[in-house]
Amino acid sequence: MKAETMNTKRMFSLLVALIGILNLQFSVFNLQLGTAHAQSDSLRVVRLLEQGRREATAPLHLWYARQFIGTPYVGQTLEVNKTEQLVVNLHELDCTTFVETALALALTHQQGSTHYADYCQNLTRIRYRNGRLDGYPSRNHYFTQWITSNEGLGIVAERSIPTALSQKQTLDLHYMSQHPNFYPMLKDDTKAQAIIRSYERESEGRVVTYVPRARLNGTKSSRLGFIQDGDILAIVTRKDGLDTSHIGIAVWGEDNRLHLLNASQIHKKVVSEPMTLYDYMGKHPSQLGIRIIEVKP
Repeated sequence: MKAETMNTKRMFSLLVALIGILNLQFSVFNLQLGTAHAQSDSLRVVRLLEQGRREATAPLHLWYARQFIGTPYVGQTLEVNKTEQLVVNLHELDCTTFVETALALALTHQQGSTHYADYCQNLTRIRYRNGRLDGYPSRNHYFTQWITSNEGLGIVAERSIPTALSQKQTLDLHYMSQHPNFYPMLKDDTKAQAIIRSYERESEGRVVTYVPRARLNGTKSSRLGFIQDGDILAIVTRKDGLDTSHIGIAVWGEDNRLHLLNASQIHKKVVSEPMTLYDYMGKHPSQLGIRIIEVKP
């Protein structure tokens, strides 16, 4: 009996030591990746990718996006460090990180991988200018910059809008450079402010097209049929110095009307919005219409 007790204690000690080694390896792995995240997030990435290999349907990013329905909405989830790091947070999402998370999972799935490191590489490609993390200014802060960067990487393409449905927006991006105090990693960094302003100027005067809200009151079988389930929808704003104010994913409802799957500040969680997109935008006077971004297969 005493021998059995000693063996049990020895096995327990070995188990504790093994857990310690694994935790140390995990910490070193995080340091090497240069990421900020909880262990539960990295484990969930792997589990989702493994589940996706068994169950996912096309479009993949839409399937992964639906796995986050009910996840709490939290704003500014990337503003957690003194210097820019890749933030992985699957238990709190804002409208942009929701879309980026689903898209990074889909890209990793397409590559045949279930590895967390591959997911982090894909998230970096999506989130940062030309796919490279190089300080705070390299994050695609404006969604126009996000589109341009990800088009260049072959990940997305902005859809052409039929002339009869389109309206033009002339870009004049300056909100961040004029309000640096709103951004913790920008307010005291004049060098970063100058870089941000140079990136804003790159889009100055550019004309983009969008579908105005008044023309969204249609059905899939009518004039809006060119919008596909899974398209990323960027809501154009009239707010000075900005291009868009919210993003989500297009879903056609059983009512044959366009709805928005999004991390909702109103509902405080990820939802497939019960209201049609037309009705939803009618409650937000600053929202002018939508730009439509196709995710490349």
